[in-house]
Amino acid sequence: MKPEPMHALSAADIESFVRDGFVRINAAFSRPTAKAARSILWPATGCDPDNRATWTRPVVRLGQFGQPPFRDAANTPLLHNAFDQLVGPGRWLPCVALGTFPVRFPSSENPGDVGWHVDMSFGDDPDFMEWRANISSKGRALLMLFLFSDVGPYDAPTRIRMGSHLDIARQLAPAGEAGLTLRELAADGFAASSGRPEVFAVGEAGTVYLCHPFLVHAAQRHRGTEPRFLAQPPLIPREPICIDRQDGIYSPVEQSIRTAIAR
Repeated sequence: MKPEPMHALSAADIESFVRDGFVRINAAFSRPTAKAARSILWPATGCDPDNRATWTRPVVRLGQFGQPPFRDAANTPLLHNAFDQLVGPGRWLPCVALGTFPVRFPSSENPGDVGWHVDMSFGDDPDFMEWRANISSKGRALLMLFLFSDVGPYDAPTRIRMGSHLDIARQLAPAGEAGLTLRELAADGFAASSGRPEVFAVGEAGTVYLCHPFLVHAAQRHRGTEPRFLAQPPLIPREPICIDRQDGIYSPVEQSIRTAIAR
């Protein structure tokens, strides 16, 4: 007999993802892996972990990292099983690198990037406000938040508007495959989701938040004492997200979109 597949997420987790747009997985990767990753990230910031005088900027943005700690963090059995549950077996590509890293330092200075937004999926315009998202979330199956340091409520946790993915799906639906630009989506300040409950993406190093690609979220100023290390990569789809499948078997990502546009 074939062994039963592992399930990283419970039925309640799946229901929460469809309704709220995200699920938190504790200990998705190990604390030693997170520590090994930070040892690579610190030199890349140009700052000294033992000299706070070098922490002169509120945020330092780092690119892609493909060394073993980052690949290990993104490819645990627990996460792969969760990807299968949320996106569908065989419908996503393994992560070979993680990025980008907005490393946030304690600061009274406004970092200048704390507006509400949705991560865009495709485009080639040098103006990122002209990048686009569409109803099939071309190029992005999930938004993921990998916590490589402990993140409490004062450590610049990502702000999340619960259920806002449903609002964005309804905005994108009339635009079809062409989709909308970030400038178009943000024209009203994401007013459709302004009344949604707000939560913080907090947790210990090794925590991962798996989010619907349409989830509205925002950064905030770091009010704590230690830098926050977080990666926010996409999960890349192997095949397009589809909201009109002949077999009627929809992933939770697709179910969320269908639920939104049916209202």
